[in-house]
Amino acid sequence: MSEAYENWVGREESCTELINASSVRAMAATLDWAQSPVVGDPLPSGWQWMFFNPVVARSELGTDGHPKRGGFLPPIELPRRMWAGSRIHYHADLPIGTEATRKSRILSVVNKVGKQGPLWFVTVEHTTSYGDTRCIVEEQDIVYRSIPPAGAVAATPSPYEQQGQWGCDVVPDSTLLFRYSALTFNGHRIHYDQAYTQHEEGYPDLVVHGPLVATLLQQLAVQQGDGKTLAYFEFRGMAPLFVTRGFSLEGLQENDGTLKLWARGPDQELAVLASATFR
Repeated sequence: MSEAYENWVGREESCTELINASSVRAMAATLDWAQSPVVGDPLPSGWQWMFFNPVVARSELGTDGHPKRGGFLPPIELPRRMWAGSRIHYHADLPIGTEATRKSRILSVVNKVGKQGPLWFVTVEHTTSYGDTRCIVEEQDIVYRSIPPAGAVAATPSPYEQQGQWGCDVVPDSTLLFRYSALTFNGHRIHYDQAYTQHEEGYPDLVVHGPLVATLLQQLAVQQGDGKTLAYFEFRGMAPLFVTRGFSLEGLQENDGTLKLWARGPDQELAVLASATFR
């Protein structure tokens, strides 16, 4: 590890927020739920990502729309930063309408070298509780990477051959991306600023949020769980998905009862790989 980032390991921060019903109603509408959960109901899996997000003045944002480097997270200067994946333990329900606290701690800062240059991985542990009840413990991986040089040809991913037992199709439009960005207070411009996305970060179009896809995969898992509650969910981003290009959410049940889940892109590529177990 670079000595410059050693002091960030072990850093902690905490924030308290109301799990408010108005945000829950907005998310339910965004995801086309026929009926929204109400005060007292458990917060659906993945919807905790609407809360506890950093709120900084517009003047304190970086050019990518995220808060400027430094502060709680280390000031890694590689231009692309994204949520690479998470491992989430759901220990107890988090009721809508309660005041909850999330305590965050940096577990590791690791430097690696990929095919397109240096990578930094920052892993943060988030523990969400209300009162004395510990509800959610998540290890979140954030990756920092360089932008491919102009003219570089992206590798074509191989088709994902796994066949699912059940699934559904999703066609993400710009309104879905806008609403999800607003609900999670995510200013990252790759989700709404097409010119920036194409000319500054080198993507062909607006990028679908990884946690949005992970939320939809958790929803798919719960639908297959016969009323059971998720105990554990993990996901890892494998390839980006883009606006207006339809993708599929699929899954199957393993012999031990674990659900294997994935998002398959329009060219049959593996975009997100996940797994889930129930309480």
